[in-house]
Amino acid sequence: MSKQILRCGTSVGANISESVFAQSRQDFISKLSISLKEASETKFWLDILHETDFITDSQFESLNEDNSKLIGTLVNIINSTEKK
Repeated sequence: MSKQILRCGTSVGANISESVFAQSRQDFISKLSISLKEASETKFWLDILHETDFITDSQFESLNEDNSKLIGTLVNIINSTEKK
């Protein structure tokens, strides 16, 4: 499970990095949308790790809060870009 969270968690950053050099607005939105999906998957794995006591309550709360902020930021960027 920890390897899976590593994969999806690092994919978020990789796709955000790719979006910097997007070829179009739609490509930019697409890259950030992939990041959003990966952040959502990260949330799933965090929940599993927490429920199985693989991570402590404080670790979960910290990681989950960071991930939730990232999801909110991605949603805001995607929505504002789509409106332009």
